Amino acid sequence: MKNVTIKDVAKAAGVSYSTVSRALSDSPEISEETRGRILEICKEMHYTPNTVARSMVMKSTKLLGLILTGINNPFMSELSYHIDRQARARGYNIILCNSSRDIEQERELFELMIGRQVDGVILLPAGPESYESLQPFFSRLPTVFVGENLRDAQESYVSVDNFRGTYMGVEYLYKLGHRDILYFGKRQGSTTHQLRSDGYAAACQDLGLTPQYCNNTFSNTSIKYGYQLAKQLLVQERKFTAIFASTDTNALGIMQAAEEMGLRIPQDFSLLGFDNIRDSGLPRIELTTIEQPMKMLASVAVHTLLEKVQNELAGYTHRILTPTLIERSSCRQI
Repeated sequence: MKNVTIKDVAKAAGVSYSTVSRALSDSPEISEETRGRILEICKEMHYTPNTVARSMVMKSTKLLGLILTGINNPFMSELSYHIDRQARARGYNIILCNSSRDIEQERELFELMIGRQVDGVILLPAGPESYESLQPFFSRLPTVFVGENLRDAQESYVSVDNFRGTYMGVEYLYKLGHRDILYFGKRQGSTTHQLRSDGYAAACQDLGLTPQYCNNTFSNTSIKYGYQLAKQLLVQERKFTAIFASTDTNALGIMQAAEEMGLRIPQDFSLLGFDNIRDSGLPRIELTTIEQPMKMLASVAVHTLLEKVQNELAGYTHRILTPTLIERSSCRQI
């Protein structure tokens, strides 16, 4: 089927090519009546503007790249939803890619974004090595990192205070009377998980508690892996009254394993998560958790990126957002 061009629209409307172009760009040089008639013809003919040609003129594609580590992760999918909404509200569309936590694949996707001439990239990094791996490209494409605290790196990022989040969670469980709190799902190769486990350890030290860990031996975090780890943990003699799961997906896996084994939450042990993904508030789950403010993360990331896009001289910014405790029914006083 032949694509309808701007010349086809001009012929159908009985006007010049330049008049159609003015109508599409909201130029004040033509009347509202003429503009309305041309736009109606465009609609009837299913005309789609040539965005490539327009971007060459405007020097902007109105596209932003979004590179995630895994779209199947509930936190990632919810965050991408909010980023897309924030971008659309500002007149931009999103190209979404998945790095699968592979540094080489992430680098290839970043080069793809440069080739597609996106105006900027929001990146949830594959690992601590991402910054060094991608550094040669930052001068060519405005970039904002989300989720990883890059410490003193001279590149923009926005993250929640993961250390503060777990510290806050341990304090909450302590106030409920818990003195044996197990941290579930510590994983290597992730700054986020390192900061969360550091916050747990610091709170234990300050409150006089003995740290207990169930480490994640898998390459990433998911409900499935949380379930498998919990099945191994819960058959052992329990020396804890509460589990602090490093993510809500881990907590959901623990819930599944506990139900299969006839254990009740919070009667047999309390359970606290981290992230506040959508499923955490469902009626049969009601997970108490530390919330990452996803809408705020998305808003700050998009705003920061567009500032860099619109001002080549804009510097870098580091934003650390405060987490919030969401109290539901998975933890009890003892």
